[in-house]
Amino acid sequence: MKTPTQLSGIGLRAQHHAELLQRRPSLGWVEVHSENHFARGGVQREVLHEVRGLYPLSLHGVGLSLGSTDPLDELHLNELKRLVRDFEPFLVSEHVSWGSVDGRFVNDLLPLPYTEEALRHTAQRVRAVQDALGRQILMENVSSYLQFSGAQLTEWQFLAALVAESGCAILLDVNNVYVNAMNHGFDPQVYLNCIPSAAVREIHLAGQQGAIDFLGKEGAASQGPQGHIGSQIAFGLDVDQLDVGGARQPLDETLDVPCLPQGERRSTCADSQCLTPAHDSPSVMNR
Repeated sequence: MKTPTQLSGIGLRAQHHAELLQRRPSLGWVEVHSENHFARGGVQREVLHEVRGLYPLSLHGVGLSLGSTDPLDELHLNELKRLVRDFEPFLVSEHVSWGSVDGRFVNDLLPLPYTEEALRHTAQRVRAVQDALGRQILMENVSSYLQFSGAQLTEWQFLAALVAESGCAILLDVNNVYVNAMNHGFDPQVYLNCIPSAAVREIHLAGQQGAIDFLGKEGAASQGPQGHIGSQIAFGLDVDQLDVGGARQPLDETLDVPCLPQGERRSTCADSQCLTPAHDSPSVMNR
């Protein structure tokens, strides 16, 4: 397994494949969507083998629908397990979301109701995935435009409790925190203060338009209020990796983002807004 020697990496998109392999720029690591490489052969797998030979790899999944009440998709999980075995990524991640009901899938990452029931259900499914893969996974916060009226927890309380109950880590999407803060009227700094900093192993930096999630517009490390938040996170969390999304821009623009140094881990938040109800201790998988 290759591990990064630099903090920052990029989200690799198909339009960048040829240029990246030709130029071989200095990068800490690359992240790809897991499902794009499930096929047993073909160009995508060939490219991934070449990229994996050059850079450490992070696999980022979008299709497990871990918050859904549908049975866990064993076929999908087995394909992911095979991909992890074949390419030995240093990180594997998914989303705190759902995207299927009664076997029908939507092309979106839908937010969960932040209830105790949803927490227990999602934590159990995250543990099942980790057991199947034999490793910890990272769970990413998603953007949302509406809130469930029956919510018992805030989003940050839910995320912190998910870490405690499942043993997962966090992939923190700065843009999604900013979008949700705008849409739902909370202070994004409270969110950042209340999540367990030691669990944050990767940060996504990307841009937004208004209050809509828009991956890849501009690097949040240098633009707008969410850029200020991104800088605070990078300097305030003992985070492992930074990923800059580049879905809609040339490779040079994706690469032209400052490498933000790690700072000292900030103290644990004691704010009442961080507090969650007591939960049973999780059974953490041996790794």
